[in-house]
Amino acid sequence: MTNYILALDQGTTSSRAILFDEAGKIAATAQQEFPQIFPRPGWVEHNPHDIWRTQRDVARAVLDQHKVRASDVAAIGITNQRETTIIWDRATGEPVYNAIVWQCRRTAPLCDTIKADGFDWAIRKKTGLVTDAYFSGTKVAWLLDNVPGVRERAERGELAFGTVDTWLIWNLSGGKLHITDPSNASRTLLYNIYNGSWDEEILAYLKIPAALLPQVRPSSEIYGETVGHILGAPVRLAGIAGDQQAATFGQVCLSPGMAKNTYGTGSFVLMNTGDSGVRSESGLLTTLAWQLAGQKVVYALEGSVFISGAAVQWLRDGLQIIKSAPEVEELAASVESADGVYFVPAFVGLGAPHWDAYARGTLVGLTRGTTRAHIARATLNAIALQSKDVLDAMHHDSGITLSALRVDGGASKNSLLMQIQADLLGVPVQRPAVTETTALGAAYLAGLAVGFWPDVGTLAAQWSIERTFEPRMSDTERDQMIAGWQRAIERAKGWENG
Repeated sequence: MTNYILALDQGTTSSRAILFDEAGKIAATAQQEFPQIFPRPGWVEHNPHDIWRTQRDVARAVLDQHKVRASDVAAIGITNQRETTIIWDRATGEPVYNAIVWQCRRTAPLCDTIKADGFDWAIRKKTGLVTDAYFSGTKVAWLLDNVPGVRERAERGELAFGTVDTWLIWNLSGGKLHITDPSNASRTLLYNIYNGSWDEEILAYLKIPAALLPQVRPSSEIYGETVGHILGAPVRLAGIAGDQQAATFGQVCLSPGMAKNTYGTGSFVLMNTGDSGVRSESGLLTTLAWQLAGQKVVYALEGSVFISGAAVQWLRDGLQIIKSAPEVEELAASVESADGVYFVPAFVGLGAPHWDAYARGTLVGLTRGTTRAHIARATLNAIALQSKDVLDAMHHDSGITLSALRVDGGASKNSLLMQIQADLLGVPVQRPAVTETTALGAAYLAGLAVGFWPDVGTLAAQWSIERTFEPRMSDTERDQMIAGWQRAIERAKGWENG
């Protein structure tokens, strides 16, 4: 009997493994953090060996902890931090450099050059993305141009590029599989989301050899299996999706117009737009959500907020005004409002809908009466206000009026934050019974591929609400809060440029 699906959830600060049963419930979970590397201001790296080691170890740990054999696992689904870029040697599996993380801003000057050349229009038209250091393509170009010998080795076909999903599957399969899925490919700046292929014109412009690139396979399909010694027996590899698309699938946002927000290191809002890509006029991304085997790709509009939960980590580690992240809720709730204080957590620039790589974190409206509680409250307000900016832009682009927002991720457990979000949006916020929807989405994709779940209708029937937050704020108070936020955003923009 294969009683479980194993989801590997490789995130920005930790690797997790979660076992799901047939009811979509969590049977066991294991998690391990790994080091963040900051070589220069604005640069963020990971050691690829740390990513693989922690992910392998938690996969083993979750099976051991629940006394589950590899033969009890029907399949593995993988979800991952997106855009993070790794190049490694095809023969040895040795990375040529650290992973360049999605948060890293080192390629902002290259993005400026692309815009000055006028080539950003071609990237936008073909990939649905804006030209920003966030995405993988310019990171690949940087590695080719700045790490000695890498360009020559890449042109000889000796090297492989991948986002984190590709790196994990390469290692899990013992180097047999060099693949990705449409959701991750669509985040590289190199993939034409309308014809479903790596784009030759963009590759030529960025001088990236096609030999580096992985094969793109559906998000739900049996790709192969793990090498036996990793978990004790081979297990089928059958699902891949970037973390935000996986969360959207885990929230069962299967119909056009359904939307979710994941509150993690950043906040990521996705709205299903069906089998056609809605081109954004408001600084959003048109992206691929997923592709089930034998079916058309599903598109989504996405707004990415770079710093969300990471702002609470900064209160803990930087300002040291709280000892643990969950403490922020009680501290923020000890005051009725932020008392005119606004915090724009643009530590690595601003994402959608502003796209300002040179914005920096800003704290405004301080008085002698400001306390750490007001700063905590302003931090929760900022997380919700950034997401509202994105959802307003989605409404403008799609013409769809949001009826409710499904939420997940670590910070969705903060009930005060969820209430603030409902107040600012003016629509109900729905928190599901299972908030680990990123991992659940990866499990669902893998489970569908191997017949563990018969169809998507079964998945929709499993989704249930733990709590709904209804809006309570007056229109006047909401309008005042938003007006103050917009003033604060303007002060944060372009700071690094003077």
